[in-house]
Amino acid sequence: MTTVYLDAKRAFLNRRGLGNYSRDVIRLLTSYAPDNDYCLLTPSTGGSQSVRQAVTPAGLWRLFPSLWRSYGCIRTIRHHGSPGTPKVYWGLSGEVPFGIRRTGCKVVVTMHDAIFMRYPELYSVGYRWLFARKVQYACDVADIIIAISEQTRKDLVTFFHADERKIRVVYQGCSHIFRDYARNDGASRQADSVRRRYGLPDRYVLDVGAIEPRKNLLNLIRAMASAAIDIPLVAIGGHSQYADLCRQEADRLGVRLLLRHDVDFADFPAVYASAEVLCYPSVFEGFGIPILEAMCVGTPVLTSTGSCFRETGGDAALYADPGNPREIGGLLRDILTDEGLRAEMRAKGYVQAGLFTDEAVAANLLRVLSL
Repeated sequence: MTTVYLDAKRAFLNRRGLGNYSRDVIRLLTSYAPDNDYCLLTPSTGGSQSVRQAVTPAGLWRLFPSLWRSYGCIRTIRHHGSPGTPKVYWGLSGEVPFGIRRTGCKVVVTMHDAIFMRYPELYSVGYRWLFARKVQYACDVADIIIAISEQTRKDLVTFFHADERKIRVVYQGCSHIFRDYARNDGASRQADSVRRRYGLPDRYVLDVGAIEPRKNLLNLIRAMASAAIDIPLVAIGGHSQYADLCRQEADRLGVRLLLRHDVDFADFPAVYASAEVLCYPSVFEGFGIPILEAMCVGTPVLTSTGSCFRETGGDAALYADPGNPREIGGLLRDILTDEGLRAEMRAKGYVQAGLFTDEAVAANLLRVLSL
């Protein structure tokens, strides 16, 4: 048995990609290697007080939960667990506590991307300084660095001079709810209910992700206008100033844009499955999990050239230059008007999604961790 300490902050407190990754890793570990002792270190459980494995700050550290996560949890780790039991610390979101080597743990960290280094103009100076420091420290002290794509591996070497001998590329999967939906005999009824709940039309192009410049919704709007695509565009993500700018551009170009900021994650499979196509024109990602989510439920995918996208989409997706609205629009029209192409993309998508099953991801993670 091994005691595994997991930085679970985002598993409890983040509803986006890093949170989904953390929750899925915890689910896979407890399902496929249940004999280990798992300790979820988090500054707060976000109200989920019934989680048995969660460890939160105690004493004065309750007043400084962020400092506890970065420094104070070292004492917790050193005094937790049975003497002689092997210990592993795993930073699930690109950072580890300062001083982690003093615990005697084997140190593992998952690195998702280095976007803040590639596109510094998208981030504040303070954010870049802090996260560059954290990522550099984690790369230096970790025994194993898990990169979620070859693109991330290359960026770690380029920007942080990470030791390539320590890096293992382990692709992530996606939540089991997408595969469960695809196997559900009542999926069509669920889709009808979800469409009514969020006021979605019968046919639509779907975009999923944070509504921010890097995700490139503006160029998707321009692409639909250039190709005279007259079905609505549904964009799911949090509200932002960029979202307001996108709405203004859509109004100017005559594109029917429906922004949905409050979709429950449990409803995502039905939202994907009801779409004609997922268009994911992001400029850069670490993995591009919406591509996989869409393929799991049989939705064709158009995404971007470059970055990691072909690692995720393989030959099942179509790819366009994210800076070229005319190219995006032309391929989008091809998908929407060619039922033979759509059927081929659906079939290939199921095969591609099969490369990232729970069993495959869990086996790769456990092999890297030696659990």
